[in-house]
Amino acid sequence: MTDVREQLLSIEQKYKRFKQQQFIFIRALERSREQARDKTEPVSTVTQVQRYMNHHCSNSTDRRIFSLFLEIISDLDDVLKHLESLLSSRNTSSEGLNACKELLSPNSNISQLRAHYPHDEINRLSCDEARNFYGGIMSVIPMALDLLTKYSRGGAAQRVTPTATETSQNLETVADLYKDTRRYKKGTGGWHAGKPAWKPPGNTRR
Repeated sequence: MTDVREQLLSIEQKYKRFKQQQFIFIRALERSREQARDKTEPVSTVTQVQRYMNHHCSNSTDRRIFSLFLEIISDLDDVLKHLESLLSSRNTSSEGLNACKELLSPNSNISQLRAHYPHDEINRLSCDEARNFYGGIMSVIPMALDLLTKYSRGGAAQRVTPTATETSQNLETVADLYKDTRRYKKGTGGWHAGKPAWKPPGNTRR
């Protein structure tokens, strides 16, 4: 697991860079959606971002941020495959890894997924309309990171023999497992279930 943890640390560093450029990513999506005539539809798959980069990029800045996003997705998929190979050698499986595989699948519709506390990516989107369009695509990396990090630290220690149910994992399972992951305490700070959602200051009713 040491190699996996090192890979995850490297991904976390890349993701910090990506988060610092979140609004560049959103603007790149806006421009690409307009060129692709997708303005009425949310960004719902990783493949959609790949298509924007390949066919609807208007400048090098947009191309760079799309490339960074897709690179992080690819790195997460590499970690997932590494963990799956470890389990395969033991003839076991993990519900969490199967769910993460569904989450990272390029054509999975992730438009309805939302990352929550301790992540603030969704809260940083400017309005409900932006959250509806971009909430899913902004959630895929932090949710996958949470699931893979939990597994690598032993938080998904339960392993079961593969079943027909597991082979038909869907994104509802991803959401359920992600809720469990948020209850997993990380270090002394911890991730706390029941933490109230972030609310903007001001305008508090007395």
